[in-house]
Amino acid sequence: MWYLNMNAVMAMAGIAIVLGLTRRWQSNKRWLMLAFNLCFLLLFSQKLFAFYLGYTALNYLAFLWLSYAKRMRKPLFIGLIAANVAAVSSLRLLGMEVWTHPAFDAVITLGLIYNVLKVIDALYFAYFFGTEARARVLDYFNYILFIPTFTSGPILKFRDFMADAKQPYQVDAQQTEASIKRIILGMFKKIVVVAWMTEVFDDVLAGGLHTHESLFLMIWFYALIYFDFSGYSDIAVGFGRLMGYNIPENFKKPFQSPTLTQYWRNWHATLGDWFRDHIFIFFSRQTPTKWTAAGLSVLIMVLIGLWHGFTWLYLAWGVYHGILLALENLLGKTTVNKRKVSRAYFWFRCALVQLFVTAAVIVYGGTAETVEKIYRGLLNWPW
Repeated sequence: MWYLNMNAVMAMAGIAIVLGLTRRWQSNKRWLMLAFNLCFLLLFSQKLFAFYLGYTALNYLAFLWLSYAKRMRKPLFIGLIAANVAAVSSLRLLGMEVWTHPAFDAVITLGLIYNVLKVIDALYFAYFFGTEARARVLDYFNYILFIPTFTSGPILKFRDFMADAKQPYQVDAQQTEASIKRIILGMFKKIVVVAWMTEVFDDVLAGGLHTHESLFLMIWFYALIYFDFSGYSDIAVGFGRLMGYNIPENFKKPFQSPTLTQYWRNWHATLGDWFRDHIFIFFSRQTPTKWTAAGLSVLIMVLIGLWHGFTWLYLAWGVYHGILLALENLLGKTTVNKRKVSRAYFWFRCALVQLFVTAAVIVYGGTAETVEKIYRGLLNWPW
């Protein structure tokens, strides 16, 4: 959300320039980024700053505790993850007004569903590597508070970020040019394309819907959220790389995915990777059987659905995609090698995947009333 605020954009451009000018100071990336991340949050919201200062400090202490614990490591590991999930869930329920409290402020939930995934990734690292999982306090704070990816990802991996933090600032002219072009592309998507597409979507939705109009809205909305989120990711990747960190790609040609298994490795790739890595690692250390993989697929997609929101719609979305992924696993259809099949078959499989995704993508379209109206319109034949 920072990227629609010109002051925020100028601030991120400014720190990138400062980092470039101070590149002779080998620790500039660590200390200047920490100062920037903290000052940015403080200026944006004092409540958000105070919350994240406490939240990050507590989780760093938890990270150290788990790293050096000699006994009861597994119960401690599970307990720390459960505590973070419970805290985030409680704040989300407060935001949904399932229950209320006068001390609650919606701003403190900003970016939390992404940042809790980073906290858990660090805990996994501490659990599996013990005392070798070392991280300086300023690097840990930068990892959690990294402004370019703070609100909507891409989700940074703890090990990769720590490796980047140890490297001096080394962004050259070619990288700067590529990053700036990436930011401009993302801005164009967000400010021009998405704004226009949203206006068209709202205009069509406002009228009575028939089958063809509902189909149009489902396809149109799918394209809209692609431009919206890929635009955000482009900007985040561009600014992150200008600051000297290798931000992972979130969209890897998802429309050229011949199976849903491959699709979820290419669409919002860092989120899918996070859930696969952490759920499979925890529940299946060895190569899973087809039935185990199918069951874990359902679990992962249900968790991803609930991660997006505690609603019946998101739960149904997760079950729907989980069943489709489970079927791919049971039938041995999780991958298609483009080089070993005909072009017609490959593109038929890609089109089939997009059909399955489009059928449920409108769940992200806002209120339950909006989703219901569009699905009802599918049954409203114009003749």
